[in-house]
Amino acid sequence: MHGRLEVADILRSHGPSYRATYRLPLQQLRTMRAIEICRTAELGGHVDECEDCGHLKISYNSCRNRHCPKCQFLKKEQWIEARERELLPIAYFHVVFTLPEELNPVALRNRDVIYNLLFKAATETLTELARERLGVQIGTIAVLHTWGQNLLDHPHLHCIVSGGGLSGDRWVSSKRRFLFPVKVLSRLFRGKFLSYLKKTYEAGKLTGVDQFTILLNGLYAKKWVVYAKAPFNGPKTVLAYLGRYTHRIAITNHRILSMEEGKVSFSWKDYADNNKKKIMTLAAAEFIRRFLLHVLPPGFVKIRHVGFLSNRNRKAALELCRAALGVAQPEPAPSETWQALLLRISGIDVTRCPLCQGSMHRKQLYRGPP
Repeated sequence: MHGRLEVADILRSHGPSYRATYRLPLQQLRTMRAIEICRTAELGGHVDECEDCGHLKISYNSCRNRHCPKCQFLKKEQWIEARERELLPIAYFHVVFTLPEELNPVALRNRDVIYNLLFKAATETLTELARERLGVQIGTIAVLHTWGQNLLDHPHLHCIVSGGGLSGDRWVSSKRRFLFPVKVLSRLFRGKFLSYLKKTYEAGKLTGVDQFTILLNGLYAKKWVVYAKAPFNGPKTVLAYLGRYTHRIAITNHRILSMEEGKVSFSWKDYADNNKKKIMTLAAAEFIRRFLLHVLPPGFVKIRHVGFLSNRNRKAALELCRAALGVAQPEPAPSETWQALLLRISGIDVTRCPLCQGSMHRKQLYRGPP
């Protein structure tokens, strides 16, 4: 076994018995299989040879599954660099919308529906307050996370919000240290979400929900959590944040500490206990169950752009924003191979021999078993 323990090792060791014991949705089965065979001979690969010393290097293909801990690095870097070109010289805010834990059972049975309602209610809350209080259209990047540090279900939305926006062809900045009052955000978010939830239930689009009226009344009576931070300290801080949060999965390999006697131990932060770092040990089957809680529905979009950052009109809207702010339009992004990107951001040059630094060339493709 390689040096560091990985999610893949746990799935390879305990996945077969887990699948034999529990009936799983197709998407979870596909995710498990993808992670288990990622960068192995099962997926095929290629053989490179050094032109100078003849050293052979076999590289196996990645699974490219978005839940795989090993397949997010380059995708994340490419996405962040695209966002870097879109950042404006303004303040940006971080707002987090969290669903009450009473909704967790409903969300697990209706993932598509509840997660879409979360996006809709949260982004509409921000958009509406910006229009009413500032008279502008803001730009928002919203990122869905469905987990807590202990791997249990904890659906919440991280939003990067522009500190101001467009009013016609004029830029209007937010003058507040915090974008909007937290109480106002919380109440409007709660009202919007529960209104949409009620309509969804009445349309028969929720499954496995008992005593809906009691649930709804309890949710209206509860204080909802919206977390709002002061502005980021410049664009570099925004990018660093995006790098941590956008392509994150439920657990990364570096948090896994051991797998012994059918149990898995991993590190976690207990936010309820002053962010103390702790170690949690679970039966392997429970670890897998918790990991699979966060496999998203097929085709579900977990990063969404709203307002002047929406995909539909982003290019034209950003040109208006820059013109209003007196900022030069950026030059077109140069094309770059993944090998050049990897070298630039990590210093790893896969075109050079690891032994003599000679040039590596593709000798043959390796195809996995049929």
